[in-house]
Amino acid sequence: MKLPLTVVFLGAPGAGKGTQARVLSGEYGIPHVSTGDILREAIKLRTPLGLEAQKKMDAGELVTDETVCLIVEERLRRSDCSQGFILDGFPRTISQAERLSEMLPRLSFPMPIVFHINAGQEELIKRLTGRRTCSVCRQIYNIHGQRPRIEGQCDVCGGRLELREDDKLEVIQGRFTEYTNQTQPLIQYYRERGLLFEINGAKDIRSINLDILSLIKSSKVLTN
Repeated sequence: MKLPLTVVFLGAPGAGKGTQARVLSGEYGIPHVSTGDILREAIKLRTPLGLEAQKKMDAGELVTDETVCLIVEERLRRSDCSQGFILDGFPRTISQAERLSEMLPRLSFPMPIVFHINAGQEELIKRLTGRRTCSVCRQIYNIHGQRPRIEGQCDVCGGRLELREDDKLEVIQGRFTEYTNQTQPLIQYYRERGLLFEINGAKDIRSINLDILSLIKSSKVLTN
């Protein structure tokens, strides 16, 4: 009997976690659960958890692990996750990973397949500073490769392309420091539990996707 497919993507900023999560979501028909997206949704809908998150953000504070974990659990309880899901941006800390390990069996999900997309920092900085995002539909392009047909204009909706604050060099350097201090320890956490697969993030998008598909198909977690 096939179990739900649960996937976690880890990697430094710019490694391609979101891109691979979206591709895999389309291939398996399971939702791509981005922490940033569901947090923004909770705030927009003014849910109790969204209001709690907004309160912290308005005060210039980080949203607590407790609130983030509850928002994630709320999302995983939706019916579209019954056959599995792909987590992008969660967990970020050991504390969140421990909460996820407690949460999954309670929701009748197996432990995740964890993919660490690994690429050199110099290459990642180049990718991030070259990234341009549509101001309307949020489609992502890159001046070093995935360029739009018309310079500065989104192919999908015609919106204006912009350099996000998060993709400016000084901000990127801070994001790498945060990743090293908080998120990188998760690699060892999942490696020790036999759940981690290393992915060469220096390859092109399609080659990385094929590597991921091969590992999923050979993984015993898909069969009961």
